[in-house]
Parts: sequence; C-alpha cells; structure tokens
Amino acid sequence: MEHNVYESAHEEFRDLCRVFLAREAVPYHDEWERDGIIGREVWRKAGKAGLLGLGVPVEHGGAGVTDFRYVAVFIEELVRSRVTAPGFVAHNDIIASYLATRTTAEQRDRWLPGVCAGELVAAIAMTEPDAGSDLMGIRTTAVRDGDWFVLNGQKTFITNGENADLVMVAAKTPTARGGQGISLLVVERDTPGFTRGRKLEKLGWQASDTSELFFDDCRVPAVNLIGKENAGQGYLMAGMPRERLCIATVAVATAEKMLAETLAYATTRTAFGQPIGSFQHNRFLLATLDTEITLARVFLNHCVTELNARRLTVTDAAKVKWWTTELQVRVADRCLQLYGGSGYLKESPIAKEWANSRVQTIYGGTTEIMKEMIGVSLGL
Repeated sequence: MEHNVYESAHEEFRDLCRVFLAREAVPYHDEWERDGIIGREVWRKAGKAGLLGLGVPVEHGGAGVTDFRYVAVFIEELVRSRVTAPGFVAHNDIIASYLATRTTAEQRDRWLPGVCAGELVAAIAMTEPDAGSDLMGIRTTAVRDGDWFVLNGQKTFITNGENADLVMVAAKTPTARGGQGISLLVVERDTPGFTRGRKLEKLGWQASDTSELFFDDCRVPAVNLIGKENAGQGYLMAGMPRERLCIATVAVATAEKMLAETLAYATTRTAFGQPIGSFQHNRFLLATLDTEITLARVFLNHCVTELNARRLTVTDAAKVKWWTTELQVRVADRCLQLYGGSGYLKESPIAKEWANSRVQTIYGGTTEIMKEMIGVSLGL
C-alpha cells in the first residue's frame, strides 16, 4: 500500500537529520542515559545544523517552515536512531510554537534566536503533584504586583526541567472571575525564587531530564506574560492537537521500527528446527501487528495533512494520540515476547523500547482522557 506523504525535499531533510544524529548524538547517547540528561553541546550543534525552531520565522533564527512533515521527519529519525525524543520534541516544536505565535515582538526578539540556536533550552511546566490532565486542578498561583507577577507553587514531571533556561509555567491568576483563570508566564534561569528539585528517575527515556520545579515568591516580570492574562487555558487547548500529533508520530515510528527488527529476528532465530516466525501463532501475530501499524500510519498521515491544512480537530488529535500510543505499547509487549529471555535483558533494544513506550499513553493527555473527549464529541 502506498501511504507516503513525503516529497523529495523532506527526504533530503531526512538525510540531514540522519547524518547529524549519527555524528553528534548516537556516540554520546549511552553517556547521556547514564547521566540522566542530554548534553548541552548537542543543542548548540542542532541549532547550527538548522534542526531547531523549524516553524520559527527566519528573522528570529528559525527555518520558517510551516509544513509539519519536516517536524515529523526529525521525530522519526530521532526514533530510528534511538535518540531520546521527548526533550527535543518539547523544545523544538511544542514550546517554540507557543513562543512564535503567542508572544510580542519584544519577546520574540528576546527569546527565539537563543531557542533556535540551542543556546536556550525550553520547557513547559503544567503538571503538578495533584494536577495532570485536569488543568483546572492547578494550584500554582501568579498574583499581579505592579510590573511583576509573584509566582508560588510546584511543578513535577517536567521534561527538560534540569536543562531549561526558559520555563513556560501555567499558573492560576486570581483576577479571573472566580479566580479560575490560567495564565502562562516564562520564568528564566536564575530568577530569584525559582529552584529545581529532584531529577526524577524514570522507567524509560533515561536521557530525558525530568525534574521537579519550585516557585517560592518568585517575581516574574509582567513582560514575560505570554499573550493575555487569564487566556492560558485557551492557548494550551489550541496547542494540544499539535502536541498530540508529535506524540503519535513517535508512536508510529517506534512501532514500525520494533516490528521491522522483530521480523528480522523471527526469520533467523530457530526453535525445534525452524525459524520462530514460521510457527502459525507467531506468523498470525506478526501479520496482525503489521496490519494495525499500517492502519496507524495511514491515519497519522491523514492527520498530518489535516494539520497542515489547519483542519485537524481536537477530536481527531485525541483519536490518533490514544490509538497509536496504545498500539505502540501493544507492539512493544508482543515483540518482547517473541525475543524470549534475551528480550528481557536491560541491554536489549526491545527492552528499552518497551520501557520507553509505556509513558506514551500517559503524557499529553491519558488514553482515558482522550476517550472522554471523543465521547463528549459524540454527544454522550
């Protein structure tokens, strides 16, 4: 089945990504995983290579590319190179897109060149110990005090939390009716009252620094407010389809990679005098996974096309996010089973993929929340 949405220019960009990652990331990745953080130098090299800020206007140091397919290519090559993806995705597409579209000219001039050059690493801080998918459960507050906001609260599970020079923080602003408004504030490194807690140890994505962040009477200049006060929830909701499409791209690319490697293994590993892939149960299992991954790729490509046309709905983004990530987890589990005992070794590539896959159904909105959204869209 022909389901490729990429053109020659995208494949040229793919070659650039592949060469860069092979030279500047893969040789250092084991070290990053041991350290629990991606080295700062690769951010600068990625910026110099033109891989950061793809959607940021050229005048602010980006590539000025509005075609999401370039973002998808970079994500796919991160996956295929086995380079930890969440930090790059969060910085390069999710946060950079907010900074490119929701900011003032002064803010763009101040932040975007550094973000695109890899001199400034960015993070987004929404999740709290008692607030994940439910944004209205946020307890962090930002109280206006003249030309400042006084920020108090705690965030957790923050990707790039240790590396970040810019953190876009979602906080309750009590000026809204009922005190329920959410505003977005950029907190810069070394701002008094801003501290980092533990670098959290995770099941997977070991090179992705994930941290607790604390704000204690942290005074943030009012000029660091993103967009309008109390409008943050609307901005976040508008950005969610793109974020969920990024996560779905990771899911499908990972599922494709796991299946290809497992097929190769199943044709060479023998049991009872024949390749394990030739047993009917295993053959049917692999045929099922191949069919489901093909369907996932077709739906993902459809959603990419819809996003480029600015037609991707919140509902379809929820569908592609939950379906592809649950599939990724299922593929990881079934493929690990086919590897047998060797697949359970920590050093095994399929074991790492299994561990990395599990969080995909959690962050960016859990599967249960995605289904709830879809159910509401059905009038239920």
